[in-house]
Amino acid sequence: MKILMITDIHSNPKKIYDYLDENSVDEIIVTGDVTEFGPEELFVDTLDKLTDYANVHALFGNCDPKNSPELLDKSKAINIHDNVSNINNIKLVGFGGSNPTPFDTTNEFSDEILYNELNKYSEELSSDSFTILVTHAPPLNTNADKIESGAHVGSSGIRQIIEETQPTLNLCGHVHESIGQDKIGNTTIINPGDASTGHACIIELNEDDIQNKNLNIQLITIE
Repeated sequence: MKILMITDIHSNPKKIYDYLDENSVDEIIVTGDVTEFGPEELFVDTLDKLTDYANVHALFGNCDPKNSPELLDKSKAINIHDNVSNINNIKLVGFGGSNPTPFDTTNEFSDEILYNELNKYSEELSSDSFTILVTHAPPLNTNADKIESGAHVGSSGIRQIIEETQPTLNLCGHVHESIGQDKIGNTTIINPGDASTGHACIIELNEDDIQNKNLNIQLITIE
């Protein structure tokens, strides 16, 4: 099974469409900022276009429209915001938006809210099965949340839920320049960078990988 994970499209999906025109994938996970503050129609249309290529599991980012939860339900994508979904035997738990930023963007939540909302799914996240926590914001103090100044701007609430439940993977985005992987305990953190400039992640898994929580991850840049 081949999963394409993308984030931070920011109204510019051309490179992703070009990649998908030439490469087949089985599933697509979108971790938010589909648009640059809308419009609503573009949010839905982008997700719907992605479903022409594969099953899409999506949530929204801090720069998406305020009514993104309703727009996700309106789209052809599977809404994983504040929800549990599945890809075969893989369990997905998602929550969109970000922790507070200096820019007062559309969908921001306190770290307390992020922790409490995700804590509702602690049983699913800590299960023995292959589990993926899908968030727009990265966890605090990792290789996934560092801005150019070197400051860490991720979510302490998301970090806390990862420390407590140890999902197999955390797929995130939000901080475009912080491309990379990290680990919190047994949880692998992945921020592929912004899809608007061609950054993405490929995750390939077979049944044994899923059963044994083996990871085959490739960060890619689409020219």
